Amino acid sequence: MTKAKPPSRASSRRKAVSPHMAADTFAQRLYPIIAAIPFGKVTTYGTLARLAGSSRAARQVGGVLRHLPKDSTLPWHRVINHQGRISLTGSALLRQKRQLREESIVFRKDGSIDLELFGWNI
Repeated sequence: MTKAKPPSRASSRRKAVSPHMAADTFAQRLYPIIAAIPFGKVTTYGTLARLAGSSRAARQVGGVLRHLPKDSTLPWHRVINHQGRISLTGSALLRQKRQLREESIVFRKDGSIDLELFGWNI
C-alpha cells in the first residue's frame, strides 16, 4: 500500500483576503455608476448596490460615499434613501439639500423627494 503524500506547505496555505479588498472591488464597481446619475435625478443606496451586483449592500454604498475624498467630482449628493429622504444630518444634510435644489429637485413639505418624478429609472 502506498502512503498518500502530505500536501506541501505551499498548497496547504490559504490566501488571506483582506476585508478591504472586497470593499475596494465593490467601490470600484460603484464609481462609474454614481458618475452616471444624471443631473436633476436621484437614486437610492439600494439601487446603486443592485447595479453594482450586490443587492444587499445598500449600507456599503453609504460607506463608500462617506469615504470619498473631499475633492471628489462624483455626484454623491444625488444618492438618497429608499423613502426619498436624505440620510445625512447636520451640515452635510444642508449641503446635499442645497446641491439638489440647485439641480431643480423639489422637496415635498415632509422633506422627501418624489422618486417617481425625480428618480433615475434604470
